[in-house]
Amino acid sequence: MSSAPATSASPTSAPTASPPAMDLSDWLLLLLLSVLWGASFFFGKIAVSSWPPLAVVLARVAMAAAALLLVVGLSGLSMRVGRTIWLSFFGMGLLNNLIPFGLIFWGQTEIASGLASIINATTPLFGVVVAHLFGQNEKATGLKLAGVAAGIIGVAILMGPDAVHGLSGALLPQLACLAAALSYGFAALYGRRFRALPPLVTAAGQVSATTVMALPLVLFFHPPWLLPAPGLKVVLALVGLALLSTALAYVIFFRIMRRAGGTNATLVTFLIPVSAILLGWGFLGEALLPRHFAGMAAIATGLALIDGRIARLVRFGRDRDESFIAKKL
Repeated sequence: MSSAPATSASPTSAPTASPPAMDLSDWLLLLLLSVLWGASFFFGKIAVSSWPPLAVVLARVAMAAAALLLVVGLSGLSMRVGRTIWLSFFGMGLLNNLIPFGLIFWGQTEIASGLASIINATTPLFGVVVAHLFGQNEKATGLKLAGVAAGIIGVAILMGPDAVHGLSGALLPQLACLAAALSYGFAALYGRRFRALPPLVTAAGQVSATTVMALPLVLFFHPPWLLPAPGLKVVLALVGLALLSTALAYVIFFRIMRRAGGTNATLVTFLIPVSAILLGWGFLGEALLPRHFAGMAAIATGLALIDGRIARLVRFGRDRDESFIAKKL
């Protein structure tokens, strides 16, 4: 994911039960995950400076697939899941990897990595809309719809004057990143069919299927023998994308899911843009406008409404006050 990819275990809505408490190790893992997924925008920006987006996609998923298949084997799991599931892996790979990775990397040829990460943070907003329109018995609540509205306002603030300058300049790359977030939203709904599978098997299956789909595209549009030899910085960026921001990030994400629950795992969505912005500013000399930070704040508010944390905090404060008053009486 560039940012938190949609998987069979990626929630698009918060459960009603309170999430398990997170200890220090869980928080450290969450921070590490936000850095790894935030770094995917940083690595991607470096990689697309030398290679076309499709070639970067192939390098990312091919190396990640090799690493994840190795982890699956060492874990004693099996990829023998049947033809139907493997066909579904191709659908998941298309929605969760090939389309969004390609769009984000293309967008990053024109816009800053930090801005791309902020736009990608709208993924849970699209998840709510897609589940509401196409899911079964998953109509959005008023609170979630308010979150989506806040997110839309955030996107409008982000794009600002670009939205009225026509389909040129920075608008198309921003729309590409927005379309990637929409694809992740569909992937979250589609991926629910893999709930019975071990998450690592799903992750390995989808990136393997994406590799198979991306290979002929790269051979046709960007034959590897015609690509410029990547420098050391680009090679390191590609390895970072594949092994750190994809393979290792998946392992950590599923560990957090297992230990702290899906609701807590979604907290990473709030942290990814911060990591990406800091990396872009510190190493690439990128700068974001004040409206970009305002847009990020509006999107974060929308995510908090969708996630239900604001409502839980309000209930917690109200219950604490009532308990305090009861004790006084």
